[in-house]
Amino acid sequence: MDRLYFGTGGVPHGSPDPSTLAGMEYLAKLKLGAMEIEFVQRVSMGEAAARVVADTAKRLDIKLSAHAPYYINLNSHEPEKVTASQGRLLQAAHIGWLCGAQTVVFHAGFYVGDSPQDTYAVIKKNLETVVNQLRRKGNRIWVRPEVTGKGSQFGTVEEILNLSAELDGVAPAIDFAHWHARNGQNNTYDEFIATLKQVESRLGKAALENMHFHISGIRFSAKGELNHLNLKESGLNYGELMRALKDYGIKGLVICESPNLEEDARLMQETYQSL
Repeated sequence: MDRLYFGTGGVPHGSPDPSTLAGMEYLAKLKLGAMEIEFVQRVSMGEAAARVVADTAKRLDIKLSAHAPYYINLNSHEPEKVTASQGRLLQAAHIGWLCGAQTVVFHAGFYVGDSPQDTYAVIKKNLETVVNQLRRKGNRIWVRPEVTGKGSQFGTVEEILNLSAELDGVAPAIDFAHWHARNGQNNTYDEFIATLKQVESRLGKAALENMHFHISGIRFSAKGELNHLNLKESGLNYGELMRALKDYGIKGLVICESPNLEEDARLMQETYQSL
């Protein structure tokens, strides 16, 4: 990408109606440049509607991503649940691609009592099947497993970067709030820079020009994420995070997942632009 684009996870609250089209029009008025289409429970958008979304996004210069349904566990011990999970990810990637989205984000799964090593091997195998099916159909969307916020969930930075290095078409979705919540650390300028250097070391400098971030305030316990907060109501050091992204020349999408959505998206954009 040519720069860093800021936007919302889902239709912004101030949109005159809750449709993706109206949401993009509203974001353009706010001079925000990105939106993540949230398929939270299921992919309810059809192909014809997706093509209209693509045309509108192009006209408004809104960069899109999609988030697959949350009911995904590529490490389930029940084969039918793995198959269903793959199907949900495939459908989100298909409709997302028709919308013009360059990325589909998803939560890869849970350890469910397995070792991290065994979980990684199973998720890698099942994810590779999904990516291969997409490529056979000509779908070039980036498939991005997300850094997750609880210790019970697969999704450390290391796990996500390893999948991205070992599977073509897979790239990281780094949620800085989740990463902070997993251990209470990763919340200083030096730690933010260290994560970005980790990406560069594992995936190369080109990866830094095609990044995807989720950022919000967050409340957490010893077990990890509890709920998202507005940035100014949380301890997330968003100012130093914006400085790290700017100093390191990062390009891509910054998707806000705070409860106030567009307010914090604008706050981050304004903070970034003021540096």
